[in-house]
Amino acid sequence: MKINQVEELTGISKKNIRFYEDQKLISPQRNSANGYREYSMEDVALLGKIKLFRKLGIPIESIRKMESGEQQLDDCLYKKVHELKAARQSAEQMQIVCQEILSKQARFDNINSDIYLEEIERLEKGGTQFVNVEQKDKKQSTVIPIIFAGLIVLLMIALTALVWYLNSVDPAPFGVVQVITLVALAVCAGVIIACRERIKEIKGGELDEARNY
Repeated sequence: MKINQVEELTGISKKNIRFYEDQKLISPQRNSANGYREYSMEDVALLGKIKLFRKLGIPIESIRKMESGEQQLDDCLYKKVHELKAARQSAEQMQIVCQEILSKQARFDNINSDIYLEEIERLEKGGTQFVNVEQKDKKQSTVIPIIFAGLIVLLMIALTALVWYLNSVDPAPFGVVQVITLVALAVCAGVIIACRERIKEIKGGELDEARNY
């Protein structure tokens, strides 16, 4: 079956289905005649399992290990239950701190943050996990592809400039410089397009959409 049918059967977007293929969680066969993916009911069933475990917050790597037999389902779920218990306890402590602030009828302009930060630090030492303000967010994950694309573009510009300079000193055969310039421009365009698609994937792929299904 085609990916549109799989999307309808599973409720998983085509983008995320392809994401799971990239992650090697599913491997649909290719039609030898046209090269298109041909999904089987086994693929649909596997996607259903992936959807279930992602709904439960199981990481992609853990799903991969269970699929390959490196990790047992019960071990994975015991670990998740422990994490959820810890998260619930942390949420309860956050709620207590919030309620304490409310009980003081504090305002933003007069709240004494030091008092509550000391309390939070004490709770963190006891194992409570509050939000990590140093945690890298999703936007930072776009920095690497942008830097990489920028370096490639700069390299191509420098190469093109060098070729034109050398041509001005010692002219090359007709058309050679133009061909090199066109190739460099094509590389730049390809890198920019790839970078844009990667950023779109980061912002709109499984990183964002898993919570929607």
